[in-house]
Amino acid sequence: MSLDNIDFIRDLSAKRMAAVPTGFRRYLYNRIDWRDRLIMVKGARGTGKTTLMLQRMREVMPDPEKALYVSLDHLWFADHPLYDVAEFHALHGGTHLFIDEVHYQRNWQQLLKSVYDDFPELSIVYTGSSLLKLEASGADLSRRQVPYALAGLSFREYLAFEGVPAPAAVSLEDVLGNHAAIAADMAGKGKVLPHFYAYLERGYYPFYKEVYGGYGQRVEATINQVLENDYPSVEDVTFATIQKAKKMLVILAAHAPQTPNMSALYRELETDRNQGLKMLSVLERAELLNLLPSKSATLKNMSRPERIYCDNPNIMAALVERPDVGCMRETFFANQLKAAGHEIAYPPAGDFLVDGAHLFEVGGKRKSFAQIKDLPDSYLAVDDLEVGHGSRVPLWMLGMLY
Repeated sequence: MSLDNIDFIRDLSAKRMAAVPTGFRRYLYNRIDWRDRLIMVKGARGTGKTTLMLQRMREVMPDPEKALYVSLDHLWFADHPLYDVAEFHALHGGTHLFIDEVHYQRNWQQLLKSVYDDFPELSIVYTGSSLLKLEASGADLSRRQVPYALAGLSFREYLAFEGVPAPAAVSLEDVLGNHAAIAADMAGKGKVLPHFYAYLERGYYPFYKEVYGGYGQRVEATINQVLENDYPSVEDVTFATIQKAKKMLVILAAHAPQTPNMSALYRELETDRNQGLKMLSVLERAELLNLLPSKSATLKNMSRPERIYCDNPNIMAALVERPDVGCMRETFFANQLKAAGHEIAYPPAGDFLVDGAHLFEVGGKRKSFAQIKDLPDSYLAVDDLEVGHGSRVPLWMLGMLY
């Protein structure tokens, strides 16, 4: 490949790196061991994967001769092979290659394996859609790469992004044992609840800083991009299936949470059980839905979720004209616990069983222990509460986990 052919991409890389903001870094930035030669950052569209890579370039490798950023959804790659770009970069002194939107390359696994094996002088960081099946057949990257997953902003990160004093991330055990002291310290610096309610409406996706009145439309556009562009890039699907998946998401957003009547849902979508389960799986993998199993799930019923939520409250706010307050609370709880790496299930009593041990009931300030009073290790996650006490934990405190 000649230098003339690659100048466009090199200039674009330098411009993207120079423009990226560096004042705020996501929680994952310092968790990544950047010394590894092949790093994957997977996550939902809009969560900030590109910014994460560009920040790494700007802060550590600002020399454009050494580090190159490319995005495989760019039209330039329609007739310019990535392998040739990697070869040129390595031959001309490059040491780091940052690859965005890898799922737009059909043979991405084999391609990355070849680049990794053929150019040992290159360190590679790449991003991919949360829809990607890492266990898919093809080249074996598991022995070569270190994978990471990037969730959307936690409430704690949102506060930091807004310049509001917030603690470092705390463990669930610290929240349950020390929430009163942590919350009292934060309350002494200003009101938390107004920020919390703003976050539920518009705060999970970092791009909220770029839009104002049109944030809901931007979330909808992101959903459409996931289903219309990312979904077909990783699965062989028809236009009709994509439209049904959209309809399924809107229906479930309007009626969640629920113990779903799957047969009625499939009839409304004019589809069968197998196709319906595939669409549910895709919407969950795309981080648009959160499917909760039952505590007593068996091999017979494990394919049917016990509760269905939107993945995060911002999706619900964008798709539902008047979201139910109780559902928004539960959606927030499920999202933050799952993003922090905890296992959540739907229990026989209460709203959530966390890590098979902690039982939670979620509700407003007047919520009582009536439903879970005799159950061990049980807590109320209470909205409209700045500072809690005992087993009454402010709901917003569950956003301090990452």
